[in-house]
Amino acid sequence: MIYLASQSPRRAELLQQIGVSFNKLACEIDETPVPGEAPSEYVLRMAREKATAGWQELLTRDSPKMPLLAADTTVVCNSQILGKPQDSNDARRMLGMLSARTHQVMTAVAVTDGRQLQSELSVTEVVFNDLSDQLIEEYIASGEPVDKAGAYGIQGYGAVLVAGISGSYSGVVGLPLMETARLLSHFNVPFWKTC
Repeated sequence: MIYLASQSPRRAELLQQIGVSFNKLACEIDETPVPGEAPSEYVLRMAREKATAGWQELLTRDSPKMPLLAADTTVVCNSQILGKPQDSNDARRMLGMLSARTHQVMTAVAVTDGRQLQSELSVTEVVFNDLSDQLIEEYIASGEPVDKAGAYGIQGYGAVLVAGISGSYSGVVGLPLMETARLLSHFNVPFWKTC
């Protein structure tokens, strides 16, 4: 059993996929990038800060102390971090930027038990189809881009936007399972097969 410092249903489904039991724990942090911060440094910092904040929240509760997992995902195009869109115009801008191009999806995972904090980074190359204005408008109208980094979700309708990937599919969804399993093994957390 672990704590999952995330409200993402996708991360919960991915942990369940590999047989990890968890309790969700809410934590909020400032997700503003530091000026000049490289995207890889940013996403690792976010995962680590979420894990630390989650552990601090856990210390205020009369709950068993078990390892806590946090993660952060960002989309990067031309070294620019594309977070969750602020509105439909922002989603339109992001999807237009990604159209017919290759971008990166970076997901960092961090696990802590209060004594140590370990983290890993997964980087996946994603190639987008050439998106027509009509397809972009229909996708925005579906409502799916609202809470997704880069304004799309590969596990949903957004799959039709993607021509191919090189790397971790689960990392693009929001939790790279190979890296997650490796970290959990370090903390002696069982899953279907220890690595």
